[in-house]
Amino acid sequence: MSISKNYIEVKNLSVSFKVSGGLLLRTIGVVKAVNDVSFSIKKGEILGVVGESGCGKSTLARLMLRLIEANTGSVEVDGKNILELSKQKMKIQRDNMRMVFQDPYSVMDPRYTIFRSLSEPFEIRGIKHSREERHEIVNELLEMVGLSPEHGFSYPHELSGGQKQRADIARALALNPEFLILDEPTAALDVSVQAQIINLLESLREKLNLTYLFISHDLSLVSYFCDRVVVMYLGRIVEIISADNVGTQAHHPYTKALIDNVFTTTPGNIADIEILEGEVPSPFNLPSGCGFASRCPHVKPSCTELAPQLETTADGGQVACHFPLN
Repeated sequence: MSISKNYIEVKNLSVSFKVSGGLLLRTIGVVKAVNDVSFSIKKGEILGVVGESGCGKSTLARLMLRLIEANTGSVEVDGKNILELSKQKMKIQRDNMRMVFQDPYSVMDPRYTIFRSLSEPFEIRGIKHSREERHEIVNELLEMVGLSPEHGFSYPHELSGGQKQRADIARALALNPEFLILDEPTAALDVSVQAQIINLLESLREKLNLTYLFISHDLSLVSYFCDRVVVMYLGRIVEIISADNVGTQAHHPYTKALIDNVFTTTPGNIADIEILEGEVPSPFNLPSGCGFASRCPHVKPSCTELAPQLETTADGGQVACHFPLN
């Protein structure tokens, strides 16, 4: 698929959450879940987002769909800042921007058949079809994701994990979106089923001219499936790198640490792992300098004084590091 101009521009996106605790539920701190994040996605591109649990990946996804509201920044889709849209206009915009979750049970009502779950988006939007038209549309959706029309009569608990995820993808495609956010859609599946879902997503991208934001903690999967990779740490982007360069030209020490910890199945191939020491900073009290400084094996005094900004690298990526590798 040809990848063209920028389709989505995320600029300086940030959100913080107050955390309460104790008997009186007083505010005990503020967490910067997403901190001044900027990146772009081209039309037809698959952009991967990786990082440890709690780094802000899923929060970023929800910010982009305005499932939660940002404190600052913008999300431009085809040049239009969707964070400025009214609630009614945003409902219409979301028809073009859908999300596939890790757990399909979070999307589908267990009391509904798959047919009814796939019909629900049309009912919510007030799109009327005859009985025959609705059956034809839902059957086409099922067949598009590798299920049969007979699966429409099943309830979610009667399907396997892979079948439920296929049905979830079909539901996301019901209103013909152009952009899908895939929030760890294969994490709960067996490896063989993961490969089937990835192949399905790739074929749907080609067939329907879709653009993906693919969130995962599995760097090897992201580097295989995606065109570019965004690496997040403590709510910030530390590197944006071409998937082809993952493993050979990583510039940030944290990216290299993630790569070093990818399991290899090659017999006799023993990875030279540089173990990260030190503690992860408290999300309630982020350091003024680089957030990775307390764990970085290459830290220098200046790293603890000034937070690095994303700078373009010689190979066309971006890295936020005062002393990048390579």
